[in-house]
Amino acid sequence: MTALNIRKATSSDLVFLLRLEKEAFPVFQQTSANNLRHAIKSPFQEVLIVESGRPHKQSIACAILYKYKHTLRIYSIGVCKDYQQKGVGEYILCHIKEMANRLYFKKIILEASADNIQLLRWYEAKGFEKKDILENYYGEGRHACKLVMSIGRESGQTNNLIVINHPNVWKDTSVNARIVSVKEYINNPTYQNGSGFRVFNLCSSYKYQSYGYYVSLLASARGQRVIPSNATIRDLRINLVIQSAAYEIDEQMNRLLSKSDASQFSLNVYFGQTPDKTYKSLALSLYQLYEAPLFKVTFVRHERWLIKDIKVLNIKTVPKEDESTMYDFANRFFKKKRYNFPRLTNFKYDLAILVNPQEENPPSNDEALQKMKKAANRKGVYVEFITKADVDKLNEFDALFIRETTNVNHYTYEMARLAYAEGLVVLDDPWSILRCSNKIYQNELFRKNKIKTPETLVLTKNFFDKNQLDQWKYPMVLKQPDSAFSLGVIKVESTEEAEAQLLKLFKKSDMIVCQEFLYSDFDWRIGILDNKPLYACKYYMSGNHWQIYNWDSAEDDKAGAHETLALEDVPDVIIQTAQKAASLIGDGLYGVDLKLVDDVAYVVEVNDNPNIDAGIEDSLLEGRLYEQLVDAFINRIEQAKNVSKINFSNDRVSSKY
Repeated sequence: MTALNIRKATSSDLVFLLRLEKEAFPVFQQTSANNLRHAIKSPFQEVLIVESGRPHKQSIACAILYKYKHTLRIYSIGVCKDYQQKGVGEYILCHIKEMANRLYFKKIILEASADNIQLLRWYEAKGFEKKDILENYYGEGRHACKLVMSIGRESGQTNNLIVINHPNVWKDTSVNARIVSVKEYINNPTYQNGSGFRVFNLCSSYKYQSYGYYVSLLASARGQRVIPSNATIRDLRINLVIQSAAYEIDEQMNRLLSKSDASQFSLNVYFGQTPDKTYKSLALSLYQLYEAPLFKVTFVRHERWLIKDIKVLNIKTVPKEDESTMYDFANRFFKKKRYNFPRLTNFKYDLAILVNPQEENPPSNDEALQKMKKAANRKGVYVEFITKADVDKLNEFDALFIRETTNVNHYTYEMARLAYAEGLVVLDDPWSILRCSNKIYQNELFRKNKIKTPETLVLTKNFFDKNQLDQWKYPMVLKQPDSAFSLGVIKVESTEEAEAQLLKLFKKSDMIVCQEFLYSDFDWRIGILDNKPLYACKYYMSGNHWQIYNWDSAEDDKAGAHETLALEDVPDVIIQTAQKAASLIGDGLYGVDLKLVDDVAYVVEVNDNPNIDAGIEDSLLEGRLYEQLVDAFINRIEQAKNVSKINFSNDRVSSKY
């Protein structure tokens, strides 16, 4: 079949459409000129023209579709006689299925003549099921058969593509992915125009300007998630880059390989897994660093184990003894485990919420988490609570919401970074964690952008003059750059106390933040989401203490009192300053802490991962707070997937085939 193109019909196609009606359909199934004109202009219908590119561009087929709220109906498919039995119908149907998948229709339906046994068998072979006989549908004695195809995740449909030079070399047809040839991937408009695909490039070569090179390049240009990316392909050819990235897993690598007496060792990694269970965790770590479907890592021992090189494998270079294992790993990789359990509802998107059941002071209490889940379910978002042990499940979700205290030097950052690399929407995103975790960064940022903060001085280990301590105005506040929840924050009353505390703090960090002490009965906390205020609270100082939290208190509740206010009751200067400070960090979810002293707003810090507890931050908005959070995730997912939002009417229209 020559290269084909699909486009929407215009009024200029009417002559061709009328000719095709007479050529492809019996009289009782033909559509009038007026109905064709209406179909072309109707937002409820879609008329698609198939063009052949050789030897001259010409229209050769047409499909007319009706778009209901959850159902895509094939009204008709017609192919010119000269192009019948040449795969054009299958090409059109593939495009329609991709369209239904991309726009989240739940099923495709059509009606075909009950007497056309050959056509009915063709549709059944393509995945349609007979559901009903419609008597006298086309007129007296002319019955129709209604056929239905389920669409979407629950039916096993997938947006995973395995692109390969020769699809016949892939022997496992049960994998939850489409096996597509390079030629089809490059030329088929279905794959040219859809950004929702995840492309797994298994071409035989990734050399510059090879097919493998261009598959990854085109996938990136089309806005599709591709493994390996062109950056990965390039990085795997640069030994210095390989060694630099391997620094992250050096300890794990040497611990696991320490039992080997050999001077050299090789490990094959297939879809993030390896046949040798001893090195299961190492294989996953290697895949997260060097994201390619199939590769072989060679380690060499000097004083320590190092990575000598990494070679990308293809289907033909996978050892014969590993072949069945590789296919098993592929099935596990593409299979979503949670779909093994029945759901009562079909959800549009999947949200993972990272929690730590052992955390004493999590950013959200259990009641808040359950409210978030219920709000998400109401809006068609499936929620699953995960822990750090579920890192290998991240690629099963559309988004990740971190509800565990974050830190750069912590697995929360690593999971955020991995989720982002997998194409998930992430709150908190890794850049917000980086920026919010360090008060030195925030001090520089706010100073540059003329945002008022308590007077701040950054002290550097071995480079500050102790005589400066005598010039300070006490009390002063010393902070570790990554302090949170009032931990690592110390108030000093004298030079001697400052010097003693600095000696302790410099053992943990080479730089310490020193701030003037601004007294206030409470701190303002403004929740910011998508650069807009979400909630406002007053956090009062803990009893007989100068901080919101008193970790030395003998009381079970170590936090001070709180008060939640309507946004309109908050001074304008507080809201405006909070928005400006948060916008410098990003557009995520933040909690901005401020003090109001003599009608001047001072930003203390911007926190990622702010508290959202039932009974506190949600006490005014209640369920609406969680709905706004869910809406933010949905909007971000749909922006990323470029999902078209179209409201279709439910008008009943007679159809034919």
